[in-house]
Amino acid sequence: MPLRKCPECAGENFYSDGQKIIECKHCSSVLMVKDGELSISDTPLPEMDEQIEAAKETGDWSEVSPLAIKQAAADIILTTSFFVANREIENEIEVITAECVFGMNLFKDFFAGVRDVFGGRSAATQKVLRDARETALTELRREALMSGGDAVIGIDLDYQELSGGGKSGMLMIVASGTVVRLKR
Repeated sequence: MPLRKCPECAGENFYSDGQKIIECKHCSSVLMVKDGELSISDTPLPEMDEQIEAAKETGDWSEVSPLAIKQAAADIILTTSFFVANREIENEIEVITAECVFGMNLFKDFFAGVRDVFGGRSAATQKVLRDARETALTELRREALMSGGDAVIGIDLDYQELSGGGKSGMLMIVASGTVVRLKR
């Protein structure tokens, strides 16, 4: 597998000889591979759209690149409401969930404990909560895309601390909602 530098961030990326598009693992730029060189692509390639449409029809997502799924899933509408503003729901598809478990490291736990004693906000804990929420919602979008939906309505986020022996250590977030197809 060749190793090339991203033209955006200069981070090194591996790619296999058959790949035409990759995502930079450092800056998440969409990169096109042509003649062994990487260049930045600002728009999704038509073949990515074709992969997505074929997978929606067949239900087989094995041939779709993770990058194509990520870009297509970004268009899925998420709402805690039971409708999408200015859009009509054609049909409800199914209830979906996304679960994420994040670890809190020892130093974050220690400083969060100090904050409990003296008061104040814990930026480290807030960052873990924010990251967990964003990850769960991203996974919810992917599930919705693969279910053939355009939106997820009635989203509920549940947080739970998983601890053992009186020590905090893991944070679990579950995002759930109903996938719907919207009228065009």
